Amino acid sequence: MTEFLFWILLMEFSYFIVLFSYVYFSYKNEVLNNVLGFSALFLTFIIILIVALLMFLDGTLYFETVPIFYRTFGLPLLIIGAIILISSILLFSYKKIFKYKDLSKFWSSLEEKTNKRSKLRGDIYRKIPHVLIFIGLLFIWYLGVIFVKEVSGSISGMIPDENNMFLVFLTIMTEPNSIGAVLFSFGWFYYLLFFFFYGFCLITLANEFTRKTKKLGFPFNFLCHVLLCEEEKRSYGTYLFFAIGQMVAALITPPMVFLTILGMSSLADLATSQVGIRYGKNKIKWNNDKSWQGAFAGIVASFIICMLFIGIYWAFIFTIAFFIFDVFTNKPFNVSDNLLIPFGSSLIFLFVRFIFNLDYYTIILTLI
Repeated sequence: MTEFLFWILLMEFSYFIVLFSYVYFSYKNEVLNNVLGFSALFLTFIIILIVALLMFLDGTLYFETVPIFYRTFGLPLLIIGAIILISSILLFSYKKIFKYKDLSKFWSSLEEKTNKRSKLRGDIYRKIPHVLIFIGLLFIWYLGVIFVKEVSGSISGMIPDENNMFLVFLTIMTEPNSIGAVLFSFGWFYYLLFFFFYGFCLITLANEFTRKTKKLGFPFNFLCHVLLCEEEKRSYGTYLFFAIGQMVAALITPPMVFLTILGMSSLADLATSQVGIRYGKNKIKWNNDKSWQGAFAGIVASFIICMLFIGIYWAFIFTIAFFIFDVFTNKPFNVSDNLLIPFGSSLIFLFVRFIFNLDYYTIILTLI
């Protein structure tokens, strides 16, 4: 009981600090990014805390599953807090010992080289990590399917028993002691995806908050001088919006739908920008930074990804959503597509699947 209260209080306090810091350090002119980012973080954190409390009330889970659950969510908070503390002490010590050593010229030189990169190359540098994450997780999924089928003859653990996620959340809220059966029905791959982006999101949040304070340190702060443009330095880096969006998508969608959303946010988004930069002659009237050629490339890439992972009906729904999110972001609506595409697409799946009972079909499984 005492240990559970410690971890719950730690999580509540840490989540409060994260939400407060997100608002405090946000660029006040980006209202939509602030609202969507805060909403995604709040939704994720509140679901985690509710699930933890429901698990604690189920006596069959208390002695084994509950400690694993809250430690898995709490330890990253402690570890990242310790890293910030150690990094800040080292940074303070460095400034004291080498107070006459001015590194501003070095960082200015690095930023100047970054600014001289072509728009095409800069876009690749910013988005290729998203693509690599997608490819890496897809490869893990593929190996998992092959291994599990060889061992058990089925793909148990890779695909949840129930993918109507809104119905699942209603079940655990309305049916006493259903939490154990529901959580075990998700399968291990669901948790792998979510915990990966949970940790990734906490790291990016720590990196952005410490960058904003200029007094605290974090090991990846140097990347901000390399990857962020001047506009992003005032606001938050796109990698933070990407991490937040994918974290909430991994929480409220089943694995195959999430991989679809991740594919759209990485491959389809990259295709849109690369084709737009290279061949974009017909600019979108309300947004001269984007072109109809790029939008068409994104539609094609998005439809192919969606059709392979979730079937043709959902491919039409998600591709239309991707097109709308892409052509109307940044202008006229000042919101990051790295945040809107995963957050918006996951909410669309959540409610369309529940209201219309429209299931998906994973074509790519038939190819394995």
